[in-house]
Amino acid sequence: MKKRVLFGTDGIRGVANRYPMTAEVCLSLGRATAHLINQNTLNKNNNHSRKSVVIGKDTRLSGYCFEQAIAAGICSMGVDVIFLGPMPTAAIASLTCTLKASAGIMVSASHNSFEDNGIKIFGSDGYKLPDAVELKLEQYTLSDELKSKLADGAKIGKAKRLKNTIDLYEDSLTKHFSNEGDLKDLKIVMDCANGAAYKIAPQLFSNLNANVICIGNEPNGININDNCGALFPLNMAKMVKEKKADFGVAFDGDADRAIFVDNEGELIDGDAIIALFSARLKSLNSLRNNTVVTTVMSNLGLEKALAELGVALERAQVGDRYVSEQMREHHYNFGGEQSGHLIFADYSTTGDGILSAMFMAYLLKSEKKALSEMKKIFIPSPQTLVNISVPKKMPLAELVKTTEAIKLVEKNLNGNGRVFVRYSGTENKARILVEGPDKKTIDRHAKKIANALLEEIA
Repeated sequence: MKKRVLFGTDGIRGVANRYPMTAEVCLSLGRATAHLINQNTLNKNNNHSRKSVVIGKDTRLSGYCFEQAIAAGICSMGVDVIFLGPMPTAAIASLTCTLKASAGIMVSASHNSFEDNGIKIFGSDGYKLPDAVELKLEQYTLSDELKSKLADGAKIGKAKRLKNTIDLYEDSLTKHFSNEGDLKDLKIVMDCANGAAYKIAPQLFSNLNANVICIGNEPNGININDNCGALFPLNMAKMVKEKKADFGVAFDGDADRAIFVDNEGELIDGDAIIALFSARLKSLNSLRNNTVVTTVMSNLGLEKALAELGVALERAQVGDRYVSEQMREHHYNFGGEQSGHLIFADYSTTGDGILSAMFMAYLLKSEKKALSEMKKIFIPSPQTLVNISVPKKMPLAELVKTTEAIKLVEKNLNGNGRVFVRYSGTENKARILVEGPDKKTIDRHAKKIANALLEEIA
């Protein structure tokens, strides 16, 4: 497959008004999306004569610019647009199906600061697009071919803004827990990152009678992820201790992932959450094929914890999209990433931080135990993750010194650990992960690899 130019691990992302995140690219992408819809590539299960695309966004200032540019491109090809406003990514995926749209588009740069923005696209089935389809979108976006295929007259698409979408999505979530009652005995601290969850998350949990203490719920267009949310959980952790809450949860900018702290204000490893939720699903006989899908970044300790439960672990490449694809291929129904993306395939087509928070709340209600005790199901192997900025992403296989350093570290670990090196799909960074018997040793190994990589790539 050809190398993709626009799309990274999770859609398109970059600095707003700098290539590729420009209004011009968004206009062309809108046309390309509508063209594939007209060819029935994105909407294989959608045979409605009047085709439409739902567009949502997080709370970034630049979202106004990009949603309008994308919509202009879509309408110019004879496809309608439904604006949903600020909504979590998972809500866009869900409402694409609920509203029988041909595709769904989310304008968001997730956990990045407000200067950035990005685009994620879903097919009519609510799933993120496979690589081959993204490549087709790129080819049409980067060419002038579609300018000769524009609609005219009455065939030009229409755009409208839909109200009550938050209520629609809330209903779709709460129906999965309708037999488990309310959450009146739980106190929850919630950090909405001044992002897409700022309204729906506190509203949903308050409607379930939980005692909700909310921070990061006053977006102004430029404060998304600003010392709040999933990347900055310390404020939430402090609040949990002060208010003596049962747990805390922090969402990222588009709320497709969740980071948790326990009742003592201690951060919980994402792999510990996967272990806890896997145990819960297995106890309910709801874990299909007794298998969980994670990524190559998950800790070896998770494998051990799941094995003790009689649960198998399969690894996909980094990106919740790849976790989802592997789950679909083998008919598994639970998987996720150490970073907090969790996919409950019986409930959702993509990672959903709010759904994860609901699952945690009902788990605590059922078990009637402190989360600080329950998290001990998972004992991590020592792990070091080093992120280094790189000026360019040279193929790792061509970096001789780096390859030699990796092989030497693997030899020294002698089967008692592992090494994984990759480039970020969304940033100019290399990620070096080393696991082993003790922290001091793996820190030293990770530094060796990082130094070799920087020396070669500078």
